[in-house]
Amino acid sequence: MAIDPVCKMKVIEEKAAAKTDYKGNTYYFCAKICKEKFEKEPEKYLQK
Repeated sequence: MAIDPVCKMKVIEEKAAAKTDYKGNTYYFCAKICKEKFEKEPEKYLQK
């Protein structure tokens, strides 16, 4: 199980609404809007 880096929800990888790769890691999201927010400012969400 993964954690959505934007909203911190638990996400089952196989059922994720969206995913993206960034700096060699795959991130999973509960909704496409979270993916869009992450892709605009990935470092902001990875610092937390």
